Amino acid sequence: MASIATRRGFLKRAGLGAVALAGFAQGATAAGGAKPNILFILVDDLGYGDLACYGAPDMRTPHLDKLLSRGLRFDRFYANCPVCSPTRAALMTGRYPDIAGVPGVIRTHQENSWGYLDPEAITLPDQMRAAGYDTGMVGKWHLGLEPPNKPNERGFDHFHGYLGDMMDDYWHHRRHGINYMRLNGDTIDPEGHATDLFSRWACDYLESPVRKERPFFLYLAYNAPHTPIHPPADWVARVKKREPGIESRRAKLVALIEHMDEGIGSVLDTLEETGLAENTLVIFSSDNGGQLNAGANNGGLHGGKQNMWEGGLRVPTCAVWPGRIKPGTRSGRVALTMDFYPTLCEVAGAPVHHTIDGVSLLPTLMGEPAPEFESRTVFWVRREGGRTYGGRAYYAARRGDWKLLQNTPYEPMELFNLGNDNAEERPLGASRPEYGALSDALRNHINRSGAVPWQPPHAAK
Repeated sequence: MASIATRRGFLKRAGLGAVALAGFAQGATAAGGAKPNILFILVDDLGYGDLACYGAPDMRTPHLDKLLSRGLRFDRFYANCPVCSPTRAALMTGRYPDIAGVPGVIRTHQENSWGYLDPEAITLPDQMRAAGYDTGMVGKWHLGLEPPNKPNERGFDHFHGYLGDMMDDYWHHRRHGINYMRLNGDTIDPEGHATDLFSRWACDYLESPVRKERPFFLYLAYNAPHTPIHPPADWVARVKKREPGIESRRAKLVALIEHMDEGIGSVLDTLEETGLAENTLVIFSSDNGGQLNAGANNGGLHGGKQNMWEGGLRVPTCAVWPGRIKPGTRSGRVALTMDFYPTLCEVAGAPVHHTIDGVSLLPTLMGEPAPEFESRTVFWVRREGGRTYGGRAYYAARRGDWKLLQNTPYEPMELFNLGNDNAEERPLGASRPEYGALSDALRNHINRSGAVPWQPPHAAK
């Protein structure tokens, strides 16, 4: 086993069967009764086809490939939105983004900010903390820049990362010239590539002696491979040498993803070296699909980031839990980011006594049937500014194989049957009964979400 110093050198160096659900009712493991640790890794704008194990021929992602092979891979897992903030709000609250107060991207300047995390929402770290967990977050927050919506105010005991949205530069960590890097409440100005920093800070968290004293929930949120595409130069050179003729834009994105994979590998190595891995549930996912004009590969799905087509919403996702989740398994169940909220609460023995929209995935993780997933109607929303969107929202809804969607507020809704048209190439008419049923359900959802403000109280003053 490599030493911690060697593992940290990534900056320099180029199954068991299902366990009965009853055994997890109090968050206990089958072996020693200790509550499981939870590591949730969320990456930013990773395309459905941009891992080697998801079919990318020009990609080398050995650490994530290995991780996915060790547990359950979701083939039809969806982010709650085709952009960043709303999906993160859904994870943190178990609610649809518009019901959590975040239908669009939270930004620095109020005139172009389209969300405000509901101050009354009970967050996932709130739940984990109540269940006796140490709660840590490393990386990109993107759910609020000021009180009461900074990480330490929303349930995290420890925050080491970036408050804002995208970085203008992966090395200087500014947005609009503002430094959003924080260690809890303190502004910091670290040197290094953001991916390297987040990986190292996650390792630091795992190596703390406190991790041996009580279970932890660590939310590790990378801003890679979000634009700007700024991989270290030596990683780009490596990709270009290995892939003759690769287009320059694509080479940079491949290098940024491979560099992130290496960092994630260092975090997973730390779990092993500290003896924490055997009692840790690891979740990996992305906040939305890949950005096409940045060179992303969405695995042949239609569209990409910002679109309600499959390429904007469907994301690579897996769950790994040694001795509990059977390695090498796959699920075709339709699930959304918000479903991890009740899942992790159930794993941790943290009862949910308030209303949420997510449905626990624990039966699926354990290989059990879960018929409620096949019958529910699910929704997506995004509110955005500019002339393309005008500050208005656009939507999608799905039930079974039927999906209703639009990609701007100004275009008509279109109906697709994903069972025989996964590429979303053949829209069906509005006269179909499925069109009316999904349209009615979406209208009811919009009516319900209208009760939750999506701007801070001072915005109207």
